[in-house]
Amino acid sequence: MSLTLEDVTRIALLSRIDLSAAEREATRDQLNGILGFIEQLQAVDTTGIEPMAHAVDVVQRLRPDVVTETDRRADFQAVAPETEAGLYLVPRVVE
Repeated sequence: MSLTLEDVTRIALLSRIDLSAAEREATRDQLNGILGFIEQLQAVDTTGIEPMAHAVDVVQRLRPDVVTETDRRADFQAVAPETEAGLYLVPRVVE
């Protein structure tokens, strides 16, 4: 598939892009190059190849989900300007 100047003009109109005549021709050539590359990719025989979620088949190393820090909530609330019932009080920002 290749695009014509009319196609590029319509795409530019829908995209709200103002293109001069020279820019339309350059854009047509660039878009036709992209579409040609896509056609090359679609021509490759991929039968028997399982789709992948990522180009590199890697496994993430996960650490155990355990608590590694001590509870310091009381220490942090002791230095807070205002607290009430274990919550931090902040100035009201919405009237």
